[in-house]
Amino acid sequence: MDELRKIDLNLLLALHALLSEKHVTRAAIRLHRSQPAVSHALAQLRTHFNDPLLIRQNGHMALTARAQSLAKPLQDALASLDSLLAAPRFDPVLAQRRFRLSLSDYSSRIILPPLVRYLRQAAPGVDLAISQASREAMLAQLLDGELDLALGIFPELPQGITAQTLFEDRFVSIADRQVLPAKGGLALGDWLARPHVLMAMRPDAHDEIERALAAQGLRRRIALALPHWSAAVEVLGGTDLILTVAKRAVGPMHQHKALRQFAPPLAIPSLAYQQAWHNRKDSDPGHRWLREAVWACCQPGH
Repeated sequence: MDELRKIDLNLLLALHALLSEKHVTRAAIRLHRSQPAVSHALAQLRTHFNDPLLIRQNGHMALTARAQSLAKPLQDALASLDSLLAAPRFDPVLAQRRFRLSLSDYSSRIILPPLVRYLRQAAPGVDLAISQASREAMLAQLLDGELDLALGIFPELPQGITAQTLFEDRFVSIADRQVLPAKGGLALGDWLARPHVLMAMRPDAHDEIERALAAQGLRRRIALALPHWSAAVEVLGGTDLILTVAKRAVGPMHQHKALRQFAPPLAIPSLAYQQAWHNRKDSDPGHRWLREAVWACCQPGH
């Protein structure tokens, strides 16, 4: 390190060009510098190494023994510096890495099947560790560095967190066919009079439906609050319960022949389903690759 402090790194670049070209003018062209500037650099290098480095032999410039001994170590050193200063790269085929994701079983069913298939083909050494939490907990885990990626609905993001919309979804209501009119759905008054199922990680969650109701000064009765998407649909048959959820959470209705889907009699904004990450991950090429893979797996026709 002491020797490195004694020399300008630009002189090492000049030395590399001089050793490669064995000619001051050609070295100057290679370095995009003037010939006098490269001649001055050569003089400094000769002083530093206490060796002429380039000597004239038979009408041509040739390397001294000292210069020849410098050529390979200098090439290796500059290659190492170039690798150090270059932007990091991520090769999914060779990568051995584990990413920590948090998402609900709603998004797991939509995103994980195509994502896992893609990872097994494109990045067989990449592993996923999946957890589930409320949106507040997911954001806290991103801030604390406990998660790489959180997937959900994040209407408000804390400082330092970035989110990208993966797809949009709309709300539908579902109930047992036997407790619905022969055609259509329910009027708002009838809809509010029925007991409802709340899908949330916490029973006291104030979700998009509750906010839409509160905006009109309305409330609904929550007869059952639970965090399991699949169970929420299964409990409806043979009851007077109504479940209002994102349409893609339900899946094909032919699997639930006793139930019927209808539009809620209430204006509820569509859902923007997102992936969120901490800004510290922005420059991580592996993390960027994963985000792009998740986004691609959410696009139509994937």
